[in-house]
Amino acid sequence: MSKLPDDTPPLIDRIGVGLSRVATAMRTEAWTAADAIGLNPTQLQILTFLVARGRAGMRVKQIAAYLGVSQPTTTDSVNALLRKGLVDKQSDPTDARALAVAATPAGESAVRRAGELASATEDAIAALSKLEQQDLLVHLLKIIRRLQMAGAIPEQRMCVNCRYFRPHVHDDPSAPHHCAFVDAAFGPAELRVDCGEYESGEEGARETAWRVFTREAG
Repeated sequence: MSKLPDDTPPLIDRIGVGLSRVATAMRTEAWTAADAIGLNPTQLQILTFLVARGRAGMRVKQIAAYLGVSQPTTTDSVNALLRKGLVDKQSDPTDARALAVAATPAGESAVRRAGELASATEDAIAALSKLEQQDLLVHLLKIIRRLQMAGAIPEQRMCVNCRYFRPHVHDDPSAPHHCAFVDAAFGPAELRVDCGEYESGEEGARETAWRVFTREAG
């Protein structure tokens, strides 16, 4: 039996190349979707993020931190969205002295239109089985958390970081986890990468929850 050539790149390198190919496709689609509604990709990313936050909105500094975008770039993008009527400014419910930025109904409509455009990346993911999609999500969460811990990306609003996350507390394998915010059980396929109700948990509690989650998730 023949063997692979000695110059076959290491597995980790091949995975990295594969992820870069997916990222290239997603960047191209982001440009196409943003252009279709008269925005640039950063503006669409910010608007999509604000739509997910609801009417409570977010401060510019928070938007920049969560998305890993510089504050001047965020300010410029928010101002452009304001001029287009896609966002507005209002009093921050947590601090009356501060202003929060929230998506308007027009902004919500723009995000829906962008989301309706054909996406080869979504089609490729949809071609995986439900179990494969679920496993991919769990592996992505692990990678994202490692990047977060290394300081390569800011803290993400994921279930596995959240103070309300209770991993593997139910016997039902289809819904082993519990969200204390809505007091409901849920399964691996419902794990969120970005949640509007997210609240950062204490470091010790998060580490304990993560160990329980990864031990059972494999």
